[in-house]
Amino acid sequence: MIRMTLLRTKDIKAMRPDELKIKFKELSDELMHERGVAAMGGAPASPGKIRAIRTNVARILTVMREQELAAEEAKAKQAPVEKKGKEAGKKAPEPKAKKSAGKPKRTAKKKEIGEEEETK
Repeated sequence: MIRMTLLRTKDIKAMRPDELKIKFKELSDELMHERGVAAMGGAPASPGKIRAIRTNVARILTVMREQELAAEEAKAKQAPVEKKGKEAGKKAPEPKAKKSAGKPKRTAKKKEIGEEEETK
């Protein structure tokens, strides 16, 4: 019997990005298998296994996202981009104001009815 343990966050952070992807793939495949067994009505060997796998997958995705954001932030700090030429003096375009829909149909119909009565 295989015992499923929770991966510690510090252990996940110590992994390289390619190791994280491999571990994520393994866990997601295992989760798919366990959900299939549960859907077919089979009793799982350990009831908390699906929850433990889901927790591990969530931790891995969180660490992967943190690493991605840290890389983007480092890249942004490293090379600030300056606008040159015509683009330097331009401002960002302002969003257009919403147009009003006009008079509600009901009011327009009332006025039409009122005009018809006046012409009679």
